[in-house]
Formats: sequence, structure tokens, C-alpha cells
Amino acid sequence: MRILFLGDVVGRSGRTAVMERLPNLRADWRLDFVVVNAENASHGMGLTGDHAKLLLGAGADVLTLGDHAFDQKDMLSYIDSEPRILRPLNYAPTAPGRGHGVFEATQGRKVLVAQALGRVFMNRPFDDPFSEIDRVLRAHPRGGMVQAALVDMHCEATSEKMGMGHFCDGRASLVVGTHTHVPTADAQILPGGTAYQSDAGMCGDYNSVIGMDKTEPMRRFVTGMGKGRFVPAEGAATLAGTYVETDDRTGAATRVTPVRLGGRLEETAP
Repeated sequence: MRILFLGDVVGRSGRTAVMERLPNLRADWRLDFVVVNAENASHGMGLTGDHAKLLLGAGADVLTLGDHAFDQKDMLSYIDSEPRILRPLNYAPTAPGRGHGVFEATQGRKVLVAQALGRVFMNRPFDDPFSEIDRVLRAHPRGGMVQAALVDMHCEATSEKMGMGHFCDGRASLVVGTHTHVPTADAQILPGGTAYQSDAGMCGDYNSVIGMDKTEPMRRFVTGMGKGRFVPAEGAATLAGTYVETDDRTGAATRVTPVRLGGRLEETAP
């Protein structure tokens, strides 16, 4: 199976890049399944229902969120009406929506997608992500109930992301990090056949501070004082993510490649 995971979509620039490029990528790369992290897609904070429809319409099979899952208040109700949107599974049990699901890829194949929030440096009282992911993977063995299993590990610390990668090795097809918006150079297949990358990067303008217009973040770094709100940078976006190929029989990854297309970064593609 050919699977594409796109990292955090940031603002209008990131949305535009996904909507313009993803339909052609699905055809040109013969993609079987696409997951997009969309938790910064609406004004840089959260996701609205209208923007979710645009990203799903462009070819995303599943949208994942993160710690900004409900910054846009309409998502509190919209997520229950759209099963293709996932919030982190280690949110409080009373949170709307769900943190994992089994979805259909091409030829009727089944793909598990789950998202967890890390706890290192995150400063929120999330439940343990490792026990929650363990429960889901035990119930959905790759190569058995599902042909592939993807885990989006949304957190600050690369060490926690790596820990999750090794924790899932042999059980997930792909563990990919999101949240920090900078693509890492460590794409690899772990010994048990799990593809891994610490951060897929963002779909947004890299002439920025992690997708935000540089002015306000730099003012705060230099002076320690804020003057306005963060707003997304609006220059040409780079589409960043992770491409993985899997064996339907075992669910193991057979190939993993970082993806960077357009914008300012050096391009890489499968």
C-alpha cells in the first residue's frame, strides 16, 4: 500500500498548498491512503468545519488534530458528525470525537489511524499516551484486522516521539511525529518493520517562525514582551510529510521517504 502523511497544515498558505497539490499527488504517486494533520489549518490555531471539508475534498482520507483540536469552537460539535477527523486519544474521556479509527483504503483494504499527545513539555494533564496506544494496537493487529496501522505522535520532545516509535515497532506500519513543524532527517524503518520519522514538518510558509509571521515571535524573543497575536505567514508554502509503502500481508513498512515539495525547502519525493 502507498500511504502519504502530511504534517501540520498552517493557515491559508498551507491549506492552499494541500488543495492545489494533493489531487495530483494521489494520481501521480498512485496513493492508496492519505492522512493530513490539520490542527493549525484555520488561522494557525485549530480547524473549522468548513476548512475540514476543503481538505477532505482535496483527497485526504483522514484528518488528525492535536493540542489545538478545539481552538475553533465549531469543532466541538462538528467532530462528532465527521468520523474522518480524529482528536488525540488521550484527551479526557468526556471530550467529543474519538482518537482512533479504522478506515477503508483502495481495494477495500483497512487502515488503522490513531493519534496521541505527548506529555513532555506540553503542560496539560493528558492521560498516558503509551498505554492508550498499546490498547489500540493490541485490538488492531497489523496484517490481520488491518493491512496497515499509522500512529501520529503529537508532541514537543523528539525523545518522546522516538520512544513511541520503538514502543510501536513491529505493531504499527508508521509512527510519525507532528507538532514542532520542522521536518527531521531521521526517516527510517525500525527493526520490527515500523517506518518512523520524528517530525513530518509542516505544510506552510517556511519564511516564518514555525509557520507564523516572524514579526511578533521575534519581538517576544528579543524584548520578552508581546504586542499582538500570532498570525500565519502567507508566503509560498512547502508541502512536507512522509511517504511510506507497506506490505499488505504483514503490515510492515518496506519503504519510507520524507516529502518536501514547493516553497523554500530543498525538494524530496519518492
